Amino acid sequence: MFFQSSPEAVWTGITKALPNIGNIVYKQSLSGGSINSAYRIETESKQSYFVKLNRASLLDMFEAESEGLSELREANAIRVPEPMGVGISDAYAWIVTEHIELGRGDTASQACFGQQFAEMHRFSSDRYGWHRNNTIGATPQINDWSDSWVEFFRSHRLGYQLKLAAANGFTGSIQKKGERLMDNLERYFSSYVPQPSLMHGDLWGGNHGVDEYGNPVIFDPAVYYGDREADLAMTSLFGGCSTAFYDAYHESWPLDEGYNVRKALYNLYHILNHANLFGGGYAGQAESMIDQLLAEI
Repeated sequence: MFFQSSPEAVWTGITKALPNIGNIVYKQSLSGGSINSAYRIETESKQSYFVKLNRASLLDMFEAESEGLSELREANAIRVPEPMGVGISDAYAWIVTEHIELGRGDTASQACFGQQFAEMHRFSSDRYGWHRNNTIGATPQINDWSDSWVEFFRSHRLGYQLKLAAANGFTGSIQKKGERLMDNLERYFSSYVPQPSLMHGDLWGGNHGVDEYGNPVIFDPAVYYGDREADLAMTSLFGGCSTAFYDAYHESWPLDEGYNVRKALYNLYHILNHANLFGGGYAGQAESMIDQLLAEI
């Protein structure tokens, strides 16, 4: 987390850059983030906003997040915080969004989430990728447009993470097995060509919830257009969703029968990313997943 305390110049700078929100009269530090410092602010008009701060050099990360939120809002499927603005004040980059008070979900809200998530995935593009790069956690995520999903996933997802892994000292068998997996990616798509669906991109348990009325909410995206299966697969990592969510999603838009194998392929991207960010046992977990996938060839 970005722990450095924020000078008053930051709040003054936000007020000057975003005069439409009014003067800030209250600031509350929030916990839970691992990359940025987070705050809830109130203005003299009694409106609440959510603010994230980090080093000024990371402005591009916040600009990509803001555009990603706007892209998700275009689908008009799930509630997404409205981005209010990004900028630099003092030595800090910041992003301000609508603040949504989160509530407690139930079976009905999970079912609604599944249905709305499927509806969001119907929002489509004619290619895979996005018009700009963004980040997955603190790692750059490359989104260069491609006409081929297999080539996109090979170059900009698995291949990119394996290169980072090698630079971080994860060499030897994981690289050899990873190369073999990438050489055989087409085999997992022999009878399946996904449409380029709008994806949240980083939908673990900490990046979704429900508002005070029980409506599903998603935030902190790593947006791009790709195989919806990859978005759904990640919901089973680091928190997961309920049976009601998956049942509603499948009823709204059934999955191809090959999903159960490709699920591990898509989650390998995130486990490799965690190995590159945090080390520990994630590299061993990634290699075990590669072994499992190679056994399907």
